[in-house]
Amino acid sequence: MNGERTRGGWRWVGLLTAALTLAGCASMPGSGSVQRVDASQRAEGDSQVRVDGVSPQENASPQEIVRGFLEAVTSDDAEYETAKEYLTPERREAWDPFHSITVLANGPIFELTGRDAVPDEDAETDQVEVSGSRLAEVNDGHVYTPRDDDFRTVFLLRMVDQQWRIDSLPDGLVMGEADFRRIYHAVSTYYYADLAAESDRAQRGDGVLVPDPIYVRRRVEPVSEAVRTLLAGPSEWLSPVVTSAFPSGVRLTDDGVNIDGGGRLSLRIDGIPDEWPAPRCERMAAQVLHTARDVASVEISEVRLRSASGGQLCTQTAAEVRDLAPGLLDGDGGQGYFLDEARRLVSLSADHADKPYPVSGPLGQGDVVLRSAAVSRDGDSAAGVSEDGSTLYVAPLDGRDAELEALPLADPADENGGLTAPSWDGLGDLWLADRDAEEPGLLRLSAGRGEPREVPVDGLGAGQRIEALRVAPDGVRIAMLIGDGERSSLMLGRVERVGSEQGVAVTVNEPRPVAPQLADTVAVSWAGDQGLVVVGRPVDGVEQISYVETDGSTGGAPSVPGLNDVRAVAASEEESRPMLAESGGRIARLGDDGQWKLVAESGSAPFYPG
Repeated sequence: MNGERTRGGWRWVGLLTAALTLAGCASMPGSGSVQRVDASQRAEGDSQVRVDGVSPQENASPQEIVRGFLEAVTSDDAEYETAKEYLTPERREAWDPFHSITVLANGPIFELTGRDAVPDEDAETDQVEVSGSRLAEVNDGHVYTPRDDDFRTVFLLRMVDQQWRIDSLPDGLVMGEADFRRIYHAVSTYYYADLAAESDRAQRGDGVLVPDPIYVRRRVEPVSEAVRTLLAGPSEWLSPVVTSAFPSGVRLTDDGVNIDGGGRLSLRIDGIPDEWPAPRCERMAAQVLHTARDVASVEISEVRLRSASGGQLCTQTAAEVRDLAPGLLDGDGGQGYFLDEARRLVSLSADHADKPYPVSGPLGQGDVVLRSAAVSRDGDSAAGVSEDGSTLYVAPLDGRDAELEALPLADPADENGGLTAPSWDGLGDLWLADRDAEEPGLLRLSAGRGEPREVPVDGLGAGQRIEALRVAPDGVRIAMLIGDGERSSLMLGRVERVGSEQGVAVTVNEPRPVAPQLADTVAVSWAGDQGLVVVGRPVDGVEQISYVETDGSTGGAPSVPGLNDVRAVAASEEESRPMLAESGGRIARLGDDGQWKLVAESGSAPFYPG
């Protein structure tokens, strides 16, 4: 699903200064008040070679020094030693390059602002303003956060031995998106879903690993850096709903991570006693294996954990950690479904060799006319919403004589409201939202049965409501289209469970934007455990289908061929399964050749289980 995450080796090659210039370092202008550093025209192949920085040139102007510095921070220098040559001696000791990364859409623009109309060649200080359109921030924990605003900061320069050097600048790095994509690699660290508040759910979800996406440098110890981040614990946003088998305070020793030619990964951890319980260690090893295999250049076959003293803690092979893995609750994602012209629930065969056929259960018999539907991930149950959006139907997927449960939940007279399409998580719970204009709300049916209970959603403002939703298989994340009557935005919410004497309180907290580059979103579907496929319209653009990571980043995701008038989209957690879409009242399937092919002349609301 995500081209950014392909596993492949990078060949590190040192470059001479001339070669570096040819690879994309722009020449330094000698004059001009406003200039831009833009690496958007770098060749794709440049990302496979090691890039070294260029030291300051003698008698360089303030603008040339700042430009050279901005180029030097995009090198593969582990400690940014070349970039520090552009700083005054005092600033070299204080500047923290690992504080954050500011990613600008088109590269930095900088302007000389410290001189009058007539430059004073004898001046001892000067300043250069750096600005641009901010696309994202990456914090010191490697977590990517989309931004959509203007960036502006000032670099102060001072003469040192008759040469300009930067004396004041913000901590962290500033670079264009093209350089960021070349230098950094998307990786997921993995933590266990925390469902302890619901004991029945906790047993079913035990061992399910939830991805926590980060970015690490491609060619500067990427595996070690990913493991260090894993040991430090989950991101602030995800931490309330996941746990780690590693105790707090552990760290990777200076030996780092070692991987031999057979894919056996070894690491030593400080803070773990030699007598550590084996089951706990095995869960730790599973976290390391799934994190490292996302970034290692070889297939990881085994993880060996040792204490700081060298004592063996445990060894786990890839086969032994299959029950501790992402995607354990995905279910059967091979079967596609949609509503036919009679608004019945119909099924597509997994190999698409046969024509669609109605399911044998009540929702496929035509006794109820549906607006939308969903099938549980175990393939046993189905849920549908009536054509007027007022009633939820729940029934077995198969069986002509099966009982149909009808739950009137919304006002049938509300033409602009009604119930959203339902969604099942991997724990067996059924979710949907009431789009009532006066009292919108998110609803959950525990185990897909009984009366639904309202789930409070933090951060919804006046006039906002959930227009559509899809719950992740792990049950701790929910993708929502939040509308205000004019446009809808894609948000990712965190599903928290808190136990008390009165039972378990379930809430959705801290919804965060996932696709701020879209002016309006129409549909969303999970596409694996790390990403989403979205139908939306960019600002000043036309509607398109695109992939987006759960952290909001899009770099490296494969493009999706255009399709007109898309109202719904469906992707399976099984990446080999084709995408489905509703276009112009018809159902289309994305073929292996990258072309859309018609599945049904009339149909709507396609989906995979979930």
